[in-house]
Amino acid sequence: MTGFGKLYFRYGTMGSAKTAMLLTQAYNFEERGMQYICFKPIIDDRENDNVIRSRIGIERKCEWIYPDSDIYEMVKEINANGHKDWILIDEAQFLSPSQVDQLSRIVDDFGSNVVCYGLRTDFQSHVFPGSLRLFELADTIDEIKSTCSCGRKTIINARIDAQGNIVSDGAQVEIGGDDKYVSLCRHCWRSRRQETDSKNAIQFD
Repeated sequence: MTGFGKLYFRYGTMGSAKTAMLLTQAYNFEERGMQYICFKPIIDDRENDNVIRSRIGIERKCEWIYPDSDIYEMVKEINANGHKDWILIDEAQFLSPSQVDQLSRIVDDFGSNVVCYGLRTDFQSHVFPGSLRLFELADTIDEIKSTCSCGRKTIINARIDAQGNIVSDGAQVEIGGDDKYVSLCRHCWRSRRQETDSKNAIQFD
């Protein structure tokens, strides 16, 4: 073991600049000559190449994490060619609980710092399994705050249809951007859900 690392979880709603923060951190590490590597779950298939790309256009190469990947063994193999002091993971909500356990072992056994960026909850306000495990195991938890159009803090990643109506049912994971999701405070989310329910009631009355 080379030192004492930490497992970090930095979470926020969609559009809170989580990915931009990760890429900025990677850039700073590179400028200082620090050893790092970026990872991203393959479930986020919006990119054709293995890159992490932010909404503002900056990007960086990364290693894919598959549903059956053992991240501990991946990092162990990578470290054989030079120890990585920092491991940055985008879209960490898509990790499985067992993969989060692997990250904690990486911190404890290799002394690396592992920084996970991701969402806390899905479009129904339920915690993602990977995020829940990070809340249980992370040494440091930071909220990346953003503001709803009403001025309150956003906490809901609301799913919308083509007409902008709130979607209440469906699979937990549905990859998309501004065309499918909008970040809202709890108050606005409830209000817009009620508006959608009223529209549906009138339509089928």
